[in-house]
Amino acid sequence: MIRALLRLIGVIVLAAAFILIMYDGARSIADSRIYIYKLGQLWTDIHAASLQSAQAKVQDSLPAVVWNPLITTLLDQPSWLVFGVIGTILILLGRKPKPLIGYAR
Repeated sequence: MIRALLRLIGVIVLAAAFILIMYDGARSIADSRIYIYKLGQLWTDIHAASLQSAQAKVQDSLPAVVWNPLITTLLDQPSWLVFGVIGTILILLGRKPKPLIGYAR
């Protein structure tokens, strides 16, 4: 049950990654330059107040080293890449175990 749920969420996240890479490609072709939609910009466009509250909570509860080099680096990555990696990890976590061969059972 949990494996199926992980695979389903993974496929949905991979579909979002595909949509985002197609958006980058279409916009790059239309503007005749390379366009990359970063994760931080996506989060700001969806809901800017939650990004600011998340930053405040992380800086209050964890050391400053966590927000500045770690999370800002993640937010500067292309959104399709982050979604693709997360979707792939979820699908791999939800895959069925390989059957054992021979006397290893």
